[in-house]
Amino acid sequence: MDILRAFYSIILITGIQRALGFAFQPTGQESVYPPAGQYTYPAGYPPAGGGTYPAAPPNAGYPGAAGYPAPGSYPGTPQAGGMPSYPGAPTGPGFGVPPAGPAFGGYPQPPVQSYGGGGPAQIPGTWVFPYYTGGQAPSPMPGLVCVVSYSIINLKAVSVFFFFSSSMVQYTQGTIQAAPNFDANRDAEILRKAMKGFGTDEQAIINVVANRSNDQRQKIKAAFKTMYGKDLIKDLKSELSGNVEELILALFMPSIYYDAWSLRHAMKGVGTQERVLIEILCTRTNQEIRDIVNCYRSEFGRDIEQDIRADTSGHFERLLISMCQGNRDENQNVDYQKAQEDAQRLYQAGEGRLGTDESCFNMVLASRSFPQLKATVEAYSRVANRDLLSSIDREFSGNVECGLKAILQCALNRPAFFAERLYYSMKGAGTDDSTLIRIIVTRSEIDLVQIKQVFTQMYQKTLASMISSDTSGDYRRLLLAIVGQ
Repeated sequence: MDILRAFYSIILITGIQRALGFAFQPTGQESVYPPAGQYTYPAGYPPAGGGTYPAAPPNAGYPGAAGYPAPGSYPGTPQAGGMPSYPGAPTGPGFGVPPAGPAFGGYPQPPVQSYGGGGPAQIPGTWVFPYYTGGQAPSPMPGLVCVVSYSIINLKAVSVFFFFSSSMVQYTQGTIQAAPNFDANRDAEILRKAMKGFGTDEQAIINVVANRSNDQRQKIKAAFKTMYGKDLIKDLKSELSGNVEELILALFMPSIYYDAWSLRHAMKGVGTQERVLIEILCTRTNQEIRDIVNCYRSEFGRDIEQDIRADTSGHFERLLISMCQGNRDENQNVDYQKAQEDAQRLYQAGEGRLGTDESCFNMVLASRSFPQLKATVEAYSRVANRDLLSSIDREFSGNVECGLKAILQCALNRPAFFAERLYYSMKGAGTDDSTLIRIIVTRSEIDLVQIKQVFTQMYQKTLASMISSDTSGDYRRLLLAIVGQ
């Protein structure tokens, strides 16, 4: 009889899975940049201007939408014992209690406690499966967990419920996916017809470039030269101008090359665009940074560290040199004892003494993993009775302050960091088009979906609506095609 009940229960579970359209999938993968491709580009690009989510510690759920700051208000300085204002920072008593109410991005708060170590512990009487929805997932969605509860004595009743485990690698998704049934020759022909003869069919160009992945665009570029004996980039430059030219050329650059190119132009000529250096070097993975450094040397014949030393100085220079090493710990496991020790160390280096030991902040923020830094932020609030972002605001100034904050903001909520950069690129008179283009292009295949969601929660308007009001013509149409409505 028990064997028969077990058999019926397995059938029931399978039926529920099929009815809901769920497929079980292993966890622990992370979305990455597309392959860099070949770095073969002519000179003369227009001048540029200025991981996935880390695992969360126990009991640190997504921040509630109501917890996001008003525009321009963060990182604010809380009252003694107050909470940090940056989205993603832990909220509630003791910086460890998830907020009540709707969770981030409309996702429900976990109905059970969050677990460290990669997922819920196995409880007698339960089966636990990570899963993602049917079809090809553009990137893994391991944060969603299915728990099948059953009785050990008899299997008459089987209950199934699903929840988001915030301790797992969080799900990210780009707005651009590789096009199905891709044909590089056909796309090359479309682009050739769009530029042939009198005038240019910009809409035909937009339809192709906005709906192909970076890897597919590299194949189109190669096919174009094979079919017509002409360089696609040179043809595009001759047919386009202004911001739409900069945007389309950025889309045709391999991802790593585009980062290296942006860094070169940020330090080229008179003046330095420090925020570009911060945005790229403080947010990329170790492998991406190493690839950028190598590409910078091979494509421009220069050493990026020497250029940084020539264009920056002091503690900001040291921070950027640390970032260029690409040696940040990327272990996703959190050592809470080390987090407590680092929090105490940072307090003694800043708020707990006269003056500031800048090298201590550099050491911790440049070497610890993003999940570890998130735990350190929580521990620091208990040690110092204020949040670490506001302490950095009090202890530092200028570019080094911006760099240290960028690292912490990415540890707490990476999409929120980029959402803020996008907002201020369009806020007020004029538009910082190079920043707008760079972020839209570089995040379009990684986490632009989440950036859009956070943008709406932070600023009570959609990213698309702000782009529509700040841009025009083909430039606006292409940006909106990438962002999606």
